This record gives sequence, structure tokens and C-alpha cells, in this order.
Amino acid sequence: MPNSSQPIPIDQLIPNHEPLIVNPRRRNGLILYKRYHAEFAGPGAAVGKPFDLDCEFVLPVGDLELIHPESDDARKRAYLIRRQWILLTRQITDNPDPLQRAQRIIEQFEGFFGADTVAQIPDEALALLVGVLPLTVRIVRYQFPNSA
Repeated sequence: MPNSSQPIPIDQLIPNHEPLIVNPRRRNGLILYKRYHAEFAGPGAAVGKPFDLDCEFVLPVGDLELIHPESDDARKRAYLIRRQWILLTRQITDNPDPLQRAQRIIEQFEGFFGADTVAQIPDEALALLVGVLPLTVRIVRYQFPNSA
């Protein structure tokens, strides 16, 4: 299963890590590569400062559009939404079985973005989201090709 999407330096997408919001009206998001893990920021989530100062690379998912917050209230809502995306991922990582974690993240992403989009996400990105090896994601992709 070829993965054509590759992470890009965060500064190419978010200059100076400025605070932005993933457009809440689109099926889009960012996988943010941190030092030892990755985080997903989905629709409505804040990205950039202050969350992602330790982020070097990002992987756009779906039809990505980043917008500037219109007000302090919009920024606060975006921070809360970012926290919700982090908590959703944490629920998946609480499962002690690596195969089940990999299957669950694939199912979640396929349910939201569709199988074609998820097929383009590198195994490493999904693995970093839920704390498994990329090989584990690859195994799940081949054993359960239509898991959603």
C-alpha cells in the first residue's frame, strides 16, 4: 500500500508557529510530529502557538485549510476543541493491545476521512498517534483492509 503523503516542515505551513485554527467546516486536519509521538488536530482545533512549539513536521490530512482566529473567544474554543482531539486519541492509546490501538485509529480516520484518504497516510504517522510500531499499522492495514 503506497503512502504518497509525506510530512513537511511546520514552518512551511505555519510560519513562526502562529496561532491558527483548522477550518471547522471541512473534513481536514493535521498530524503534528512531536519528538516521540504525534498529535492530531482535527476540524476546529487550534494549531501553532502555544501548543506546537516542539513540533517540527506536519502532515495535512484531507482538504486542509487553516484560518486565523476571529476573536479571543474563537481562540479559546479552538483550544478546547484541540484538547478534545487529544482526549479522543488518548482513549485509543489506553488500550494495552497494540494491534487493537492500530485498528482503532485506522477505523476512526476511515470513518471521518474515508479509506482512500487514510490509505495515503504513512504508517509511521498513524503509529506515532497511538504508540505502536509502524509495522503494527502495516499488519492491521493488510489483515483488515476495510476495517471501517
